[in-house]
Amino acid sequence: MNQSKMPLFSGDHYAPSSADEFLWWLATAEKELLKECVVDRNRYRIIGLMVLSTWLFATLAWIYFFSTVTDQALVYTGCGLFMGFVILSIDRALIKGITRFNKRKAAPLLFRGILALTIGTFMAQPALLYLFNKEVQLQVSVDNEKRKLAKRNELESLYKSRKEALQQEKATLQNELTLRLATVNAARDRFLAEADGSGGTGKIGLRDIALAKRNEYLKLDQEYQALATTHQERIALINKDLRQMEQTIQEQETLFLNYLNTGFLTRIEALQHLLENNRALQFRYYLLLILLLLIELMPVIAKSLLPSGSYEEKVQHREAMEKLLAAETAVHEKEMKRLYNKLVVQQTTQTMEEFFKLQKDEQSSKLGHWGKQWKENEENVQGFWEKIKIQMISNPEN
Repeated sequence: MNQSKMPLFSGDHYAPSSADEFLWWLATAEKELLKECVVDRNRYRIIGLMVLSTWLFATLAWIYFFSTVTDQALVYTGCGLFMGFVILSIDRALIKGITRFNKRKAAPLLFRGILALTIGTFMAQPALLYLFNKEVQLQVSVDNEKRKLAKRNELESLYKSRKEALQQEKATLQNELTLRLATVNAARDRFLAEADGSGGTGKIGLRDIALAKRNEYLKLDQEYQALATTHQERIALINKDLRQMEQTIQEQETLFLNYLNTGFLTRIEALQHLLENNRALQFRYYLLLILLLLIELMPVIAKSLLPSGSYEEKVQHREAMEKLLAAETAVHEKEMKRLYNKLVVQQTTQTMEEFFKLQKDEQSSKLGHWGKQWKENEENVQGFWEKIKIQMISNPEN
């Protein structure tokens, strides 16, 4: 490069390339001062490259993050670029605040470290989800099945008491019908046995005892038919309620399935479950997390660790000079305004004196003229004085 052929103090003749100026801008360096600092030029190129790397990483991570939220490429790409620019602005603000005068101050470094660590931790999540995408997708399917089962159990629990009460009532009605039917069948059997002589008195034919048993059977059968009609209507209503409950449960399950997704939070939860159940993944996960955090922290670390050069001195002296010039300029402007106001007062005073001098001659002439009229008309003094006050005496300004 032609830089090595230049003498040490050749800043006025050095013309940085567009790439250098861009990297210096990323590193928040002042081009006018930095081009005079030969050693610091490359130092701030390094810092600029680290900021650029972090910017690109953040942009890609945010694009992937938004791609898990929406399927529209234009939307998630635009949102990712915007958030990448926000991260770039934050990184530039962080490294701009790190100078050789506050590198050893714990509070600013702690604040910057916490901020960068927070951003880095969040930005590492989309990257890890991308790296472990297959494993995460498999775990998401397992988690969603568990959610469906849990939802089913929740719905069953919600309708359990009502369903059990209806089923118990249905069983009671059916048992009552079964017992009544058994009673009717027993009465019929007794009647038939008495009629054919196989039971009872052993006499064949419809005699008095057989007729009594027939009447008893018919009465019991009639009562059973009436009871069966009532109970069957109630059992039909119970079956309808049970079917409606089951239909409601199925509709709620279908509605719940529509909310199951593979979004960002779902994947994060699946990744957490993977870490809990897979020790082989834990080590690699935390190793990658540390690596991705370092990518986000690179600009802050580099600016904090790299030694300070002549550029920092120039920045300090230039800032002190600008402060001094600003103070002197303020004093100068104050004096100019004070002088301006003084001269305005003087000029106004002279103008007013000339004005009242002209007015004095005019008033003397008017006063002599009105005095002659007053003597000729022989008006009273009070009326003449009121006329003088109105016509000739000026009121002071408020």
